[in-house]
Amino acid sequence: MSFLLGLTGSIGMGKSTTAAMFAEAGIPVWDADAAVHRLYQPGGRGARVVAGLFPAAMEGDGSVSRPKLRALLRADPSALDRLNAAIHPLIAEDRAEFLRQHLAAPVVVLDIPLLFETGLDASCDAVAVVTAPAEMQRDRVLSRGMSDADLALILARQLPDAEKRARADYIIPTTSLEAARAAVKDVLADIDRRTRQNA
Repeated sequence: MSFLLGLTGSIGMGKSTTAAMFAEAGIPVWDADAAVHRLYQPGGRGARVVAGLFPAAMEGDGSVSRPKLRALLRADPSALDRLNAAIHPLIAEDRAEFLRQHLAAPVVVLDIPLLFETGLDASCDAVAVVTAPAEMQRDRVLSRGMSDADLALILARQLPDAEKRARADYIIPTTSLEAARAAVKDVLADIDRRTRQNA
């Protein structure tokens, strides 16, 4: 049975970069955002769902336009609940299939932005939270072309960083690549120690 490590953190905290570090260490990583991206491709099950709910969010090729969808959600925040209710079951199926494919892996990372918010932390053996100062977070998000309004909308749906850190088993600072890499190494060493003790 794999040790399931939940990896989470608010937008712009460096979670994707940190997830890549776990992958470089040979750890299978399931990426919730990547799963959504696959589902939103032309012909994808998620694209068909979004087309039914929000036709204006679709591209001509049948894929979901993330900017158009974001604009719709910003105009009608209640739309996010309808979207999540339709898409989350598809994401859960994708995650379950990934875990079936990696049953033999000693450690598996589940990279999930809304880990605590969706209660999925209860399914994990431990949780690592990536964190950085708020101003660094804002700079990273705005550099992606998002607006302060986009950031505010997303943060309103996420637990505050301080609360995530308080609930974490491990905290990974992403103020620099070196700090994050050292923390990832420490996390994996501690998981190895814990699993050996429980063997």
